Amino acid sequence: MLKKTIIAGLVPALALCFVGSALAAVSAEEAKRLGADLTLHGAEKAGNADGSIPEYTGGLQPVPGYNRETMQTYINPYKDEKPLFAITSANMEQYSQFLTEGTKATLRKYPSYKLNVYPTHRSARYEDWVLKNTQVNATTAEMTGEIMGDGVKGAGPDGLPLPGVLFPIPKNGYEVMWNHKLAFAPAIMHQHNQGFVVDSKGGVSVLSTPNQYHMRPWYDQSGKLRQESNGAILSFSALQTSPPQSAGVTFLNFYLPTADNGGQLVWFYTPGQRRARRAPDFAYDLPISSYGGVLMWDEIFGFVGRMDRFDFKLVGKEERFVPYNAYTLTQEVNPRDVLGKEHLAPEAMRFEKHRVWIVEAERKPGARHVYSKRRFYIDEDSWQIVALETYDNAGKLWKNGFIESFPTYDVGGVNNNTWAFNDLVSGNYMLINAGASQPGHWNRSYTAIDGLRIALTPRAVEAQGVR
Repeated sequence: MLKKTIIAGLVPALALCFVGSALAAVSAEEAKRLGADLTLHGAEKAGNADGSIPEYTGGLQPVPGYNRETMQTYINPYKDEKPLFAITSANMEQYSQFLTEGTKATLRKYPSYKLNVYPTHRSARYEDWVLKNTQVNATTAEMTGEIMGDGVKGAGPDGLPLPGVLFPIPKNGYEVMWNHKLAFAPAIMHQHNQGFVVDSKGGVSVLSTPNQYHMRPWYDQSGKLRQESNGAILSFSALQTSPPQSAGVTFLNFYLPTADNGGQLVWFYTPGQRRARRAPDFAYDLPISSYGGVLMWDEIFGFVGRMDRFDFKLVGKEERFVPYNAYTLTQEVNPRDVLGKEHLAPEAMRFEKHRVWIVEAERKPGARHVYSKRRFYIDEDSWQIVALETYDNAGKLWKNGFIESFPTYDVGGVNNNTWAFNDLVSGNYMLINAGASQPGHWNRSYTAIDGLRIALTPRAVEAQGVR
């Protein structure tokens, strides 16, 4: 039976009273649900009615045999599992209520496409200190700012919330999106991976291969990474190592907890420039050149940056088949072996049934963006976007996106740095940050700044590019 929670009419009412004020946190009485019918991170503790979604029991524990120092990839703890069934264009109506709109469109467009559905594992695991912070945030974290979604405040340093789930009992779409923006992940994820675009005729273009640090600075308990990252909630440094024409190009991005400086600080270096330059325009719907122009700057990780150009409405919580525990695609296969003519090889992808929060973002009247509408599916356990769709100015479905995430079981949290998008209009598709198993590549996680091998400054970016 489909489990669905609807929150109707709430967002417009909230919007009317929001300007210049903060939205109230939940009451102490309501917060008692955490650890009762809800997990301490705000998900439903129980499984679903038919047992296809199990009870949450604490997430995936460290896998025996994994050693970060000697291994370049994570061990797949579910390697021996077989699909329970497959969903194709022929039988999709039987499962329609559990499919995202983007998945339905992809199945209809490509007869060879299918979803291999595996047993569900609620594998996201939290550290105790993050859960304790989440309990504090539940009754103290609030949104603030002149524009809805622009900022948050709470009981932590600098008057901001504590590192953890900000709104474990969310009341609107903006709160769910903030949970995604500050979702628990390793403080540092060091990756050297590949990207590809496949055109409508099956031609493969190799994108840049970056040596990159994806960072969640607030989750370094020492506070040092947060300090070095300008207080950012999310940041990354990406040095392109190939192809030759891109080698040396470097990005240094910090995404801030406020709307100051447009909510971000970005520097961009190319060898021809000889110095790192501020790049405030690397935001919203500007195409990312190093990704072949297929992905917009605010699409990385599913969504990043300010929310000021859309109205974010919370539709509710529903069950969907979504990418999950994507160790095969991210850690095991050679990406070149799974690049089909029209889509990724279904055998490389793993789908599971999970409960997801659904948030619809409608472009505000007068706002500029290439998308008129976006829909996000946010996992109830990790609070990360796992699937999304975008619509063009005519209201036509444009892209189907999957975030191919996996639990970093050695340190807790979830890595969400691999992305697969199908452009349903042009017929192109892309795979970003894959191939960790290939020679010279890796995927490693750290809990603190000691996992960082570079300085997070424009001058350091210049030095990297020269080397």
